[in-house]
Amino acid sequence: MNEPPRLPFGAASPPRAPSRQVVTVSALTTQIRTVLESTYDEVWVEGELSNTRLWKTGHLYFSLRDDQAQLKAVMFRSAVRYLRFKPEDGLKVIARGRVTVYEPKGEYQIVCEHLQPHGQGALQVAFDQLKRQLESDGLFAADRKRPLPLLPRQIGVVTSLDGAAIRDILTVLTRRHPTAHVLIHPVRVQGEGAAAQVARGISLLSRTPGVDVIIAGRGGGSLEDLWAFNEESVARAIADATVPVISAVGHETDVTLSDMVADVRAPTPSAAAEIVVAGREELVNRIDQLSRAMRGSVIDRLGRRRTRLLELTRRPGMAAWPARLAGRGRHTAELTHALTNAGRAIPSSLERRLHAVRSRLDACEPGRRLEASRTRVVTAHERLRAATAQRRQALASRVGDVAGRLDALSPLGVLSRGYSLCWNDDRTAILRDADQVSLGDGVAVKLRRGELTCRVIGKK
Repeated sequence: MNEPPRLPFGAASPPRAPSRQVVTVSALTTQIRTVLESTYDEVWVEGELSNTRLWKTGHLYFSLRDDQAQLKAVMFRSAVRYLRFKPEDGLKVIARGRVTVYEPKGEYQIVCEHLQPHGQGALQVAFDQLKRQLESDGLFAADRKRPLPLLPRQIGVVTSLDGAAIRDILTVLTRRHPTAHVLIHPVRVQGEGAAAQVARGISLLSRTPGVDVIIAGRGGGSLEDLWAFNEESVARAIADATVPVISAVGHETDVTLSDMVADVRAPTPSAAAEIVVAGREELVNRIDQLSRAMRGSVIDRLGRRRTRLLELTRRPGMAAWPARLAGRGRHTAELTHALTNAGRAIPSSLERRLHAVRSRLDACEPGRRLEASRTRVVTAHERLRAATAQRRQALASRVGDVAGRLDALSPLGVLSRGYSLCWNDDRTAILRDADQVSLGDGVAVKLRRGELTCRVIGKK
């Protein structure tokens, strides 16, 4: 064997070749994911949304990008349900989550647990987004606003029983319209599920017979407190109501989407109560004004007529008018007496004519003719019934005779006397001769009751 060359004394030994450590793709990806998740278990990332897609499963997929890079992101359904705004492309946001690796594709991504708009609150962004959508749907159009009824017979109120709004509304209505009938649908006006209750209350009251107008509102508060009246469900319920709706949310400076959709916006709940009965006040004032004007006009006209009458009575030609009036009264009385006599004579003449017609009708004796016809009908009915019974009895007798002859000729009657019928095995022919069968053939024997299956073992 050839020996390896020897190195001179003092020379360094050559380096050894490094040992290779081979790992699979999945193992390497798992190691990278472990490093990323342990290092970036919670990060805040600022960027612009792009490729935003909300899947049917409820998960939200998007990308965060800036001028130089982009990062894929996912937000699961459990976190999406808490978003107050709608993520859309081009919106700048701040995302909080953890960095991980999606192993099937070998891509790193951030799993978002919280998402908020950059520079403004999530509620404000949600407000602006929903406002644009409702405006595009035509819910803010002035031509769909309905006028309030002049005299509402029944007023529906959707609010909380614990707030000051209901007390203010009832106080104003009691003072300005004590005969008003108020139907209250109590709801929650803030917190989880408040919007759904308010929308359901508006829908139920609008379908209640007799309700002419609805007041929906609450007292003042922050944007979060008033948010139930910024929900789409409440805005849609107001738009779909069959009666006019007054929105009275917060104070005069508070503006909600319900105010924009409602037929009338009131700055406060008490102002809403004043608006709903304002027509009654105007009507009462108008009636009072017209009553005073009519009373004055009647008094003025009577005065002018009285003055005119006095002027006429002082004229020479009117000196004898009482005598002429008395003569006209006598003539009127005579005409009235003649008319009364004529009125009495006409009924008497009609009564005589009626008596004559009745006498002629009695001479025809329609009652007697009807009685004779009824007698003939009864006699004919009895004769028909007797003939029918006789015919039925004759037919029954004939049927009995035929049945007796059939029974005498029936083969079953012969069988009842101890005889039997023999058939070949396939029941295609009755056996009358022993030569029709062979030994071993099957035979069916019909008795009066039942049958026998036999086999031929001998012939004679």
